[in-house]
Amino acid sequence: MAKVEQFEDLIVWQEGLAQAIGIYKLLADCKDYSLRDQMRRSSVSVPSNIAEGFERHANKEFIRFLRIAKGSNGELRTQIHLAVAVNLLDAETGQALIAKSRVISSMLQNLIKTRLERF
Repeated sequence: MAKVEQFEDLIVWQEGLAQAIGIYKLLADCKDYSLRDQMRRSSVSVPSNIAEGFERHANKEFIRFLRIAKGSNGELRTQIHLAVAVNLLDAETGQALIAKSRVISSMLQNLIKTRLERF
């Protein structure tokens, strides 16, 4: 396993950033500006909070921001369900996004657990 020296080295940050980029691109033409903007904000919040917590250089703070990122990821997943329910996203796309979000949530939980056990 490679040594993590900066937040960009974290796979969960990379996955969170990719998720946010995907949401931005997917919703570029969405006319429901309110839901589109909320989904963009919650998706960006995931890698942003991982980065902010990492940069604080304090384990307790890092864990707190990982939990915030996990919450934002759950918020995004709820918004994906809503977007499918109101036909802004097709079911197949929605399920793929939900699956990706669940993977990120699991990665965050594992990182939280590791940080709690080690430090």
